[in-house]
Amino acid sequence: MVYPKIPLAQSLLQIFLAKGITNIIISPGSRNAPLTIGFASNPAFNCYSIADERSAAFFALGIAQQTRKPTVVVCTSGSALLNYYPAFSEAFYSQIPLIVVSADRPQNKIDIGDGQTIRQQNVFSNHSLYNANLLEAASEENDRKINEAINTAIAKKGPVHINAPFEEPLYETVSELGVNSAIIASAKVNRTIDINDLQKSVPLWDKATRKLILIGVNEPNSIAEDVIKAFANDESVVVMTENTSNVSHESFISNIDTIITPFTNEDFEKFRPEILVTFGGMVVSKRIKAYFRKYKPDHHWHVDTLRAYDTFGCLSEHFEVEPNTFFEAFLPLTSKVESDYFSQLNAIKELRKEKHDIYLTKIPFTDFKVFEKVISGMPKNSQLQISNSSAIRYAQLIPIDPSIEVYCNRGTSGIDGSTSTAIGAAVANTKPTVFITGDIGFLYDSNALWNNYIPKNFKIILINNGGGGIFRILPGHSETPVFNTYFETSHNLTAEHLSKMFGLDYLTANDEPSLSKGLELLYAQNDKPVILEVFTPTTENNAVLLQYFRELV
Repeated sequence: MVYPKIPLAQSLLQIFLAKGITNIIISPGSRNAPLTIGFASNPAFNCYSIADERSAAFFALGIAQQTRKPTVVVCTSGSALLNYYPAFSEAFYSQIPLIVVSADRPQNKIDIGDGQTIRQQNVFSNHSLYNANLLEAASEENDRKINEAINTAIAKKGPVHINAPFEEPLYETVSELGVNSAIIASAKVNRTIDINDLQKSVPLWDKATRKLILIGVNEPNSIAEDVIKAFANDESVVVMTENTSNVSHESFISNIDTIITPFTNEDFEKFRPEILVTFGGMVVSKRIKAYFRKYKPDHHWHVDTLRAYDTFGCLSEHFEVEPNTFFEAFLPLTSKVESDYFSQLNAIKELRKEKHDIYLTKIPFTDFKVFEKVISGMPKNSQLQISNSSAIRYAQLIPIDPSIEVYCNRGTSGIDGSTSTAIGAAVANTKPTVFITGDIGFLYDSNALWNNYIPKNFKIILINNGGGGIFRILPGHSETPVFNTYFETSHNLTAEHLSKMFGLDYLTANDEPSLSKGLELLYAQNDKPVILEVFTPTTENNAVLLQYFRELV
């Protein structure tokens, strides 16, 4: 076996391996050579080489998203490290374990004019759960910090930073390890809930005739069927989900904006819940946030082992347990109350569905029509990755088969690494993966395709409307040079030549017949990744979407 000669690099390798942290994404460089040699020379590690650090970090995020285990990204010194920050902050807000290991110059080389040198220690401090600033020599103190970083990423579900200084020579190797690093076990926390802590909440629940459960980003298959059935069988309970909630039942409301956008002030007050229960991560719908901020529930309970954001300005309880643990303990203590809350909202849901179906039969070929065709035609038991901005919002308006797992980087809601994340997720998940993206997000992250690991069954559906279409549906849109240049970012670019350069097959569509044919060809091919680029009219998309909400009443 080949090992780096530098003892500190040996310590890092030993501890990662002992803790089963084996997915390693390396960006080429010199200062990180000791780590690169060590990881790549040991077959126990799954190593990936991705040159663009920003893309590499989001690729790692996608792997961690699927495995729910820490993934490691390794870079050289200098500005390389700063390119990890977008994915690092996404991992923080999405509660995904990510470990950044940055090679650094020794401390006496900082701020003396050396090249590729910046102040790397604590560079992620605003979003890092733990910062391990290591010393150059291997030591018990270093071992403790490395262990603590890994344990924190696991226990607190988020990103940590290990900064490791290495002095030249960097490429020397040995055949035997020269250190025996300490391994500190991660403390296992089995969070339970005391029945006594629930007792004060039971009377509030039993009294309330309007209870709403809002589920944000959630892992697939994580909510017990008995809990789902209990929600569905309570006439005082309404459950609202999004595609990224990965929880479904025929009685649940999965198209939040379709339901509440046409509400009058009287409707908002009428359906204001007395108790709002939330769990899961971030919620896509801006309208539901605006609703609860103005028409506040009497009580807002959030269920999460780690965090509770006061999203609506009325958080009253944080139950620090897993949702299943909470509901399986709490619901048997409660009694059902007579209510028409569910039946009234369900009647609105049925009316909206009727209007929705009628509207979609008469609209022209635009973004909305494309999303209807694409999502309804998704293969069952596949994985859907969606980019941010317009794409994730359109997706919430279309019902999706419950067998399909849905993911999106909703922690910070940025467009910067959606493609890279989707590819990383496809590598880590054996299911066929479809990625739906807009043109600006795709172009912004085009280095994601500079990647030797894209699975053969990976599909990209690129909806190209010639710019940032979301800005056309936001207040303040006007057809001016300033808007078109600085907000919408109008362009005439396509993915054709990118596809050729990176070795992906390329299909196009610009109307319903060609879209149907394109989708058929897209799913028929599994020997090479494919891009289907769908061109939609820039100026018609927003009018069609805005009219949709007017015709729902």
